[in-house]
Amino acid sequence: MARKQSILAPGWWDFTTLDDELLNDAAKLSENDLLQLSREGFNVVFYDTLEEFYLAEALEYIHAWKQATDSEPAGICGPIGPTEQLPLVARLVNELQIDLKNAHFWGMDEWVIDGKEVNENHPLSFKKADMDLCFNQINPELRIPEANLHFPKADTGEFIQSWEGVRCVVMQGGQGEIKHWAFNDPVKREGKYTDAPPSPEEYRKLQTRVVELHPSTITQNARTSGGGVVTGVPTKAVTVGPAETWKSEKVSIWHGGVHDNPFGMRLTTLMISKKIMDSSVPMSLLADHPNVQFNFYRPAIKSCEVEMH
Repeated sequence: MARKQSILAPGWWDFTTLDDELLNDAAKLSENDLLQLSREGFNVVFYDTLEEFYLAEALEYIHAWKQATDSEPAGICGPIGPTEQLPLVARLVNELQIDLKNAHFWGMDEWVIDGKEVNENHPLSFKKADMDLCFNQINPELRIPEANLHFPKADTGEFIQSWEGVRCVVMQGGQGEIKHWAFNDPVKREGKYTDAPPSPEEYRKLQTRVVELHPSTITQNARTSGGGVVTGVPTKAVTVGPAETWKSEKVSIWHGGVHDNPFGMRLTTLMISKKIMDSSVPMSLLADHPNVQFNFYRPAIKSCEVEMH
């Protein structure tokens, strides 16, 4: 039976092409149901306040970096979205006097315009956000060496190589409205993917690469970062791939209720818990990673009931 057309963008794959029964089952999940979806290799955690939510996220940086030694360097791959944890990371490093000389950091992604990653002068630059909100706030004598800060570029070779010989203790991420982590979006519905999206096995082989972004991703970033000016958001980006994601010992996704909605958070939790993998919902492929944690700000879970305003 042919898959449905996307409601959001007919030329693309996305979660609206899934079977209605699965979508409806996800929408019915209660807050307590989500907690019950934890299983071996997949942990669901709730936080009652934003303070503890973002502090817990910041502490993942600290726990990762404290494991770094001269003979066994270690680090974390982190997102822009959310960003509230970043100033807390710098504050913790400074207050606890943590020497980061053996620590590493990988940025998840960066915008690409005319075949080249944007530089730090671009107002939407992810590297600029990381540096301004975190790394430039760390005391100079404690900072990560510049050579250990890895930001993806359109020429991906150096970034891919940086994952060799260094432990990635944890990869953090948010979840976008199109159910991605980083910019691992669904693909266009064309060519060999006209009738079906890439298989989970095929999608998981993708390395860091330049991607064309799903229209929903562009709209979301305009909403969260650009005051709604869709024309100001680039349509391509370079993003860390599943291949690098599976090199991380843990994948930690932070659901604060800003980047996706109550339905989206339920859908991916259900699919990962039940190991329902479909690359039209890229986040669902994490069902095959051995150590995934979903972190929820409890008030953001809400419900999927209709409520007119």
